[in-house]
Amino acid sequence: MTASTMMELGTQAPFFELKNTDNTLTSLNDFADNKALVVLFICNHCPYVIHIAPALAKLAVEYQDKGVAFVAINSNDTDTYPADSFENMVKEKAARGYTFPYLFDETQSVAKAFDAVCTPDIFVFDAQKKLVYRGQFDSSRVRRISSGNYDSSQSAATGEDLKVALEALLQGQSVDENQIASIGCNIKWKQGNEPT
Repeated sequence: MTASTMMELGTQAPFFELKNTDNTLTSLNDFADNKALVVLFICNHCPYVIHIAPALAKLAVEYQDKGVAFVAINSNDTDTYPADSFENMVKEKAARGYTFPYLFDETQSVAKAFDAVCTPDIFVFDAQKKLVYRGQFDSSRVRRISSGNYDSSQSAATGEDLKVALEALLQGQSVDENQIASIGCNIKWKQGNEPT
């Protein structure tokens, strides 16, 4: 289990341009006119991501209608974790009903630029693309039962913490700076790419 490094609030969103599951390129510039941008580092196989996926898909639809953009990025080493391959990302997006771009960070350079370390790692930027929230989706958790086995039946994901941040932003209020780090699986780094 790995916790977010909690990038400094006010940080300008790092630039990215990555391949989308529809084989086009998606960049930070595509979200210039949005009221807010949610950047999520996720993957296909992580039980922590699987736990929040249904609520994330639903929340994204709700807030996209309010002018908030969402983009998900998979930075995992697919040689070691083939479940996270680009081909499987295409299937995962369709299966989850994600209505936002799902991008592949093959070189892992974007994850490094964001100081992302876990899945899910969640960042919210305002209209000027300054960081206002980085933290947990909500307080629900998956429980590790044994190696490779997890139980999420004790608490359903709601996205409450992310919702509170987005509502404050959309209403022109300050986002509470008392934020709880997201936790999840560590990003699966290629040998030599591991952050210091």
